[in-house]
Amino acid sequence: MRILGIETSCDETGVAIYDAERGLLSDVLYSQVVMHSDYGGVVPELASRDHVRKLLPLIREAMQQADTTREQIGGIAYTAGPGLVGALLVGAAVGRSLAWGWGVPAIGVHHLEGHLLAPMLEASPPPFPFIALLVSGGHTMLITVKGVGQYEIIGESLDDAVGEAFDKTAKLLDLGYPGGPALEQMAKKGDANRFRFPRPMTDRPGLDFSFSGLKTFAMNTLRANEMNGQIDQTRADIALAFQTAAVETLAIKCQRAIRETDIKQLVVAGGVSANSALRERLDRMATKEHAAVAYPRLKFCTDNGAMIAYAGYLRLKAGQMEPARFGARARWPIDTLAAL
Repeated sequence: MRILGIETSCDETGVAIYDAERGLLSDVLYSQVVMHSDYGGVVPELASRDHVRKLLPLIREAMQQADTTREQIGGIAYTAGPGLVGALLVGAAVGRSLAWGWGVPAIGVHHLEGHLLAPMLEASPPPFPFIALLVSGGHTMLITVKGVGQYEIIGESLDDAVGEAFDKTAKLLDLGYPGGPALEQMAKKGDANRFRFPRPMTDRPGLDFSFSGLKTFAMNTLRANEMNGQIDQTRADIALAFQTAAVETLAIKCQRAIRETDIKQLVVAGGVSANSALRERLDRMATKEHAAVAYPRLKFCTDNGAMIAYAGYLRLKAGQMEPARFGARARWPIDTLAAL
């Protein structure tokens, strides 16, 4: 079975082709970062229009890279949610229409399930069961995963997602958009001894997160020190203090989840999983706990078509498919998915 995967949940248009026997055959991506940077964040209407312009050319490119004809496609997977509804509808309309025209089944994929399964595309995929830490601009969640579709949320953010907090703090520091990678680079110039930020909700039981207060702490620290001169160094010091606190908070919660569940495999996915400080800290924690950590390759941390093609393949292989209609869901709890 050969699957065409389409990702259009936000500001990146991704298309990939996955083959059951040969693995990933092609993966192409177009990012709208340059367009949205003028506005300091994603403009949903502009995102949707750009998906309309870019999706069909990217499908042709992915097919060419994979040396694949439409007769060889056995199914089409597209992101059906969660995400920006207008952007999702572009991929859903194109994906479902192609499936109808080509006479193949289609499946709407949960965006977070795609992220969660992205490490399975690596040469040594993590075994079930595992704990998944999903960290992105829209989500911060700890999930126990016993199999595909067997998800139990054991912790999540009560306010800002960690990626959102990274982006907002980067905007506060005038680092531009997207903020997370820029803040990580700025933090490398920081003095670790100057500021210490709190580790939110680590002094109480439980696995939930809160990052809005950390962002506010960064704002207050900047206001208290911006008149002291050396503003560039102050911003670097704040960036490092913020990143250290966020990373340490995630590591403490992951360690707690490993101890409470006695599951020794951790999977980290989503855009923030590309952060090198987070990877280093989680690796140290896992070594201490005699656990293993798996990450997707860096290009698959952010949104991409490969993870959608793979997740779609698993569900189509199990016999799931969409009826001859399409839709999109801005909100879609991952623990409501059917188990395979």
